[in-house]
Amino acid sequence: MTTIPAEPDLQAAFDATIDRHDRIEPRDWMPDAYRKTLVRQIAQHAHSEIIGMQPEGNWIGRAPSLRRKAILLAKVQDEAGHGLYLYSACETLGVSRAELTDLLLSGRQKYSSIFNYPTLSYADVGTIGWLVDGAAICNQVPLCRTSYGPYGRAMIRICKEESFHQRQGYELLMTMMRGTDEQRAMVQESVDRFWWPVLMMFGPPDAQSPNSAQSMAWGIKRNSNDELRQKFVDMTVPQAEALGVTLPDPGLRWNEERGHYDFGEPDWQEFAAVIRGDGPCNAQRLAHRRAAHEEGAWVREAATAFAEREAAARESAAREQAEGASGPAAREGVAR
Repeated sequence: MTTIPAEPDLQAAFDATIDRHDRIEPRDWMPDAYRKTLVRQIAQHAHSEIIGMQPEGNWIGRAPSLRRKAILLAKVQDEAGHGLYLYSACETLGVSRAELTDLLLSGRQKYSSIFNYPTLSYADVGTIGWLVDGAAICNQVPLCRTSYGPYGRAMIRICKEESFHQRQGYELLMTMMRGTDEQRAMVQESVDRFWWPVLMMFGPPDAQSPNSAQSMAWGIKRNSNDELRQKFVDMTVPQAEALGVTLPDPGLRWNEERGHYDFGEPDWQEFAAVIRGDGPCNAQRLAHRRAAHEEGAWVREAATAFAEREAAARESAAREQAEGASGPAAREGVAR
């Protein structure tokens, strides 16, 4: 007779795993709050990858060369793949992809605030690669060591591809900065628009973040919002100098005593408005995603019907094989 451990014992085993910095796997016992936090975070991450296809996808048909179009197509395709990896990781927690999609389309789950800003010029494709994907790398590399196994394993490939996207974006901006005065002005204008929203990507200040402390205690997150934001600024300033662009922050300066750059405070009221649904492109992004979901319904229905037909055919074949093995002819052969 198998004895089921009492919940205090399960909790103790869970805590010991977290304390050892080991991985929690889908079949392991976990507290409901841990599971819910993971579903919220991984789903938000997956939604961000899928919604994040839109701003850059907007420029695929207007890319200035076939090479640039191929690069952009490949990147948007990567983002779709990232969303699928992450939805799969989330499904290991007992929630279906259909449920997650419904939560996104109904506005009950969020995605990264950065994707609610418009891409007004082709330079934005490079700025997103350099700054947005650069911020994503800072945020996501530590997630390769997150305490939940499927999430951490999904992040390994995602981070490798995001790193490539960041280099692609930087190369595009460097090419433009070596071009005409108009191209250089386009890059600077793009960086001016995206800098502060990118800093908001890391979430609110630690003192105002309701989930960070517990997520770090569980090992889901490895660094606080403010730590990651500081790391990103320190990494990006030298890159901006090499690129020849000015970051739009008069308070940005090296602090010898701290060994880090000091920088200004983002507009957290703007951040709250975007999260609330009042950003420049919130309605547009969700409307586009809803339309794509509705227009793709026939594909999902056809795929489901095909899968059901194939399953029925396999079941019928197995039944016929079983009946043939135990039918009169088979019994007669045994008797002989």
